[in-house]
Amino acid sequence: MLDYSPLNHTLWLDGQDEQQTRRELQARFNHTWQQYESLFSVLNSDEAFYLKAEPLRHPLIFYFGHTATFFVNKLKLGKYFERRINPEFESMFAIGVDEMSWDDLDENHYKWPSVQAVKEYRDQVKSEINQWLESMPLNLPITQDSPAWVILMGIEHERIHLETSSVIIRQLPLNYLKSSSDWPACKDSGEAPTNKLLSVSGSTVLQGKNTEDKTYGWDNEFGQRQIKVQDFKASQYLVSNGEFLQFVNEGGYQTPRYWDSEGQAWLEYTRAELPRFWIRKQDGIWQRNLTEEIPLPLNWPVEVNQLEAKAFCNWKAEQLQAPVRLPSEAEWHLLRQQIPGEAYDWQDPSANIALNHFASSCPVNRFEQQGFYDLVGNVWQWTETAIDGFEGFDVHPLYDDFSTPTFDGKHNLIKGGSWISTGNEAISSCRYAFRRHFYQHAGFRYVESAQSPDAGLCLNPYETNELVSQYLEFHYGKEYFNVPNFCVAGVATALEQIQLKQSARALDIGCSVGRASFELAHHFDHVDAIDFSARFISQAYDLVEQGEKRYTIPTEGELVEFKSISLRQLGYEAIAAKIDFVQGDACNLKPRFTGYDLVYAANLIDRLNDPRRFLDSIAERINNGGYLVITSPYTWLGDYTPKDKWLGGIKVNGENFTTLEGLTEALIGQFELVAVREVPFVIRETRRKYQHTLSEMSIWRKRS
Repeated sequence: MLDYSPLNHTLWLDGQDEQQTRRELQARFNHTWQQYESLFSVLNSDEAFYLKAEPLRHPLIFYFGHTATFFVNKLKLGKYFERRINPEFESMFAIGVDEMSWDDLDENHYKWPSVQAVKEYRDQVKSEINQWLESMPLNLPITQDSPAWVILMGIEHERIHLETSSVIIRQLPLNYLKSSSDWPACKDSGEAPTNKLLSVSGSTVLQGKNTEDKTYGWDNEFGQRQIKVQDFKASQYLVSNGEFLQFVNEGGYQTPRYWDSEGQAWLEYTRAELPRFWIRKQDGIWQRNLTEEIPLPLNWPVEVNQLEAKAFCNWKAEQLQAPVRLPSEAEWHLLRQQIPGEAYDWQDPSANIALNHFASSCPVNRFEQQGFYDLVGNVWQWTETAIDGFEGFDVHPLYDDFSTPTFDGKHNLIKGGSWISTGNEAISSCRYAFRRHFYQHAGFRYVESAQSPDAGLCLNPYETNELVSQYLEFHYGKEYFNVPNFCVAGVATALEQIQLKQSARALDIGCSVGRASFELAHHFDHVDAIDFSARFISQAYDLVEQGEKRYTIPTEGELVEFKSISLRQLGYEAIAAKIDFVQGDACNLKPRFTGYDLVYAANLIDRLNDPRRFLDSIAERINNGGYLVITSPYTWLGDYTPKDKWLGGIKVNGENFTTLEGLTEALIGQFELVAVREVPFVIRETRRKYQHTLSEMSIWRKRS
């Protein structure tokens, strides 16, 4: 049996003694390093390192080198290391592969280095990091901008690959492996217990860590999400091999109605008839573990992908005539809250987790936790929830692609940890996700609930369209070169110059992605916000509906920065319902858009096909005594407005004729000019390229 080791748990960030924390950090670094190499010691030949056991992953030689290069690359990126140790290796072993689609196989051939060369490289990296740790600046508590955070990131990254590499080893032919007393499997097997559903009272679940949390976390763990969970029932045990065997024997893999469209496509491609780690032999079904095959242990948890787990739930729902499905992330958290503390708090590790007991699964009825079994540990548990960031999600600058590639609706969360989950993986706040067809040491439990598993959720991917992202940054991003936000400053400037008799309705025409509309809603009872671009309008609409918007902006070349905005951070939560975002044509508005006390037209007039038509028709939509505000840099272009329809910027009878003169000519019959002001703005294109522009604001009052 494996021994309990506190070094398999994550480090406290708020230690009281810097030198003690430094020693603990070094101890965890070296322990994790040795543990990772110990896993690879079950390979009995160098040849085993180069086999591609899992077609959607690199051979093991890559992962043997990868975790070492990760430390070097992140320390170099953070400017803590001045030089590289082996530039060739730190390029070759830098980037792994996502689990891709099941039919997206990587057939590239690499000239991998020898195992001995990688071992020598690992030794060199280990030595240099240990030396650096001796003198590394260390202040407590450790924060995300601390050098120590980079080491913790590397340790937790290696712990992830300890687990994923063990899954790959589990798929190697046995003749390439040897048993090891350091990696002992459970020897207890028997008949499966009868599973039953236990009642769970609903409650409001608050998820997410804050930056003051005392343990390391990946970026997707920080932020906040609150979800109200209804009463439900959950299976007492994880689904066992014996329980899943009933599904297999009743033709579950051959019955399309149990599988969703993604599952059916996967089945058609793979021709799967059994879970990946089951093997049909003449004397029955066996199970493949880390370094051995054993007769199928019926009382161990089944290990399947999410598609198989979901198909089983659909079969079970039909059997029970009840709404059976996989749990949501929030429902799992409600179950998890029944267990006090974290794995690192337990004196007697009452879960098959963090290598406390076995190098394999064990019976599903061994570790009881508040009436349930294996709420934590044994195998990961698939959920119905596709991973997304919480409100306030922010990427860490040294690992900006840890989470964001998975925010695509195709990666589902696994919860609870497995027998080999250590460190961050073993705590309740951790959030790891895989493609639904992928295999991990993962099984599942099922729930009975009438509540949608997506209740309270809305997938919020990153907007990557360059123009849309540029305008999101223009409207909601930070200020550059001390130039105030154009939308905020523009509305404030306009309202300073006018005296509203009433503030019932405003129209933001040409609203783009909507910032000025929100500012107007601070002062008006209702705001109609209209733009010709459906893409722009959808951004503002999504912000209102989801409360958050994410986008990327280019920094240089193909590099991007990840940004996130929220109604709460902007102070717009209480007023968002006042705004109606609609797509429309400024020159052909529907009759219902009328009766306004203010029409705000920012940077619109020189982008209209027929600006005079707009000016002629807008007066009838404004109440007597109401105002029209026009801002524009007057960059007339034939691409938008035929030259014969330009309001100004032209010669008339040989004399200069400005746009303000053209506006006056068009409006003076029904409006009086109240004020003219200059409003500057900056549009960011890349980190080092900006547009600095002056927009002229003219304010017009409609005559009574």
